[in-house]
This record gives sequence, structure tokens and C-alpha cells, in this order.
Amino acid sequence: MKTGGLLVLVVEDDGQVLRFLRAGLGAHGYTIVEATTGLDAVRRAAEYAPELVLLDLGLPDIDGVEVIRKLREWASVPILVLSARDQESEKVRALDAGADDYVTKPFGFPELLARMRSALRRRQDTVQAGSSLFTCGPLRIDLSARRVFHLDCEVHLTPIEYKLLAALARQSGKVVTSGQLLQDVWGPNRTDQTHYLRVHMTHLRRKLASGSSREGILRTEAGVGYRLVCPEEE
Repeated sequence: MKTGGLLVLVVEDDGQVLRFLRAGLGAHGYTIVEATTGLDAVRRAAEYAPELVLLDLGLPDIDGVEVIRKLREWASVPILVLSARDQESEKVRALDAGADDYVTKPFGFPELLARMRSALRRRQDTVQAGSSLFTCGPLRIDLSARRVFHLDCEVHLTPIEYKLLAALARQSGKVVTSGQLLQDVWGPNRTDQTHYLRVHMTHLRRKLASGSSREGILRTEAGVGYRLVCPEEE
């Protein structure tokens, strides 16, 4: 284990990638614990309690998605997938299993560091969430009163629109798959009705449109789902 700052568990069986991550993370002050198999990753996560996990999916013993499921049985640690698998179905599988984000290889180190910082901020915000007030740039949600304000004006949402926005706010910065949103808002029997989701997301975007932002805070992850992105997370 290389010592330094925040503890990161790196799960990677490719020696070249592992050396790249070891050097880069160490240079930025992170403490590194390494695992080259899925089962070893689960053991090391239990032993060291890392503050973040970087996980390759193509491991020699068990699939990385299975590692995510095993970790999610007891751990809430942020999990960032680093994988050469760029198919939308693979991203959805990993995110539905509990991954916080998905970075496709090859990737730039500045992007990886930004994704790591974002995941760590989200986890810290969750830990410190003592109030029911959520703020994201011009957006403010009072989750206890179910009231939404944008640019200091109250926005009147339908019950479905509010449920969608609240679900995305609770996972702020994280990709939430279409299947997850459909299950959370419409229930387990409607997870294939993606057209309902697209229609309501279009209406929600219009109500939260800001002239100062071309993309807005509600982003589409093509073929995967949606992400609520706060200005401070970009």
C-alpha cells in the first residue's frame, strides 16, 4: 500500500494501466490499495475501508459488475468504473448494480480526477445532509415541503415531474439510469416505458430552463439515463 492522502482502492489486472494509475494518483496525494482480482477487491475493501474505488470490469475471476453488487451489500463507498467496454448496455448494467460513475478507457487523467472529486463531494454531501434543503446553482428544492424554486421563483411541477427531479437531486452528479428512474417513479412494472420518461423529462427541462445555460442542469446520458449536474461539479 502506498501511503498519502485519501484512500483509493484500485482494482485492475492490467499491469500497464495499474502503473499509470499508481503513478498518477500517488502524484496527486492519494493513498493507494491495489487488487488484481474481484475477490481480492472485496477482501481489501473490507480490510481497508477505502474512501473511493476505481474498478475495472474485465477481471480474471469474477466480473466487475458482480464486485459492485458484493460491495453494495454492505458498503456505500463511491465506485467509479474504468472499463474498455463502451457499450451502453454495459454502462447500464454497472450503474444499475450500484456504480456511481463510468469512465471509458482510454481516458485522460484530468477527467478521472474531476470525476473522483465529484464522487467524493457527493458522498460528503450525503453524509452531511442534515436538512431537507437541496441547492444546485439556481435550483433549490425543499424536500420536506415538496416545493421547488428556480432563479428565486417557485416552479409548479406535476407530481411525476417532482418525483423525477427529487430522484435526480438525491443522486446529484451521478448518472441515474432510465430503468432506475422508471422504477422509482412509476414502479417495477413500468421499467420498459422509456417514452413516458422522455416526455416528462422534456417538460421538466422547459420549466427549469435558464437563459444563462445552454445545456441546463439536467443532462442526458445517451442510451443510459440522466444526470443532474450542479455548476460547482463541472
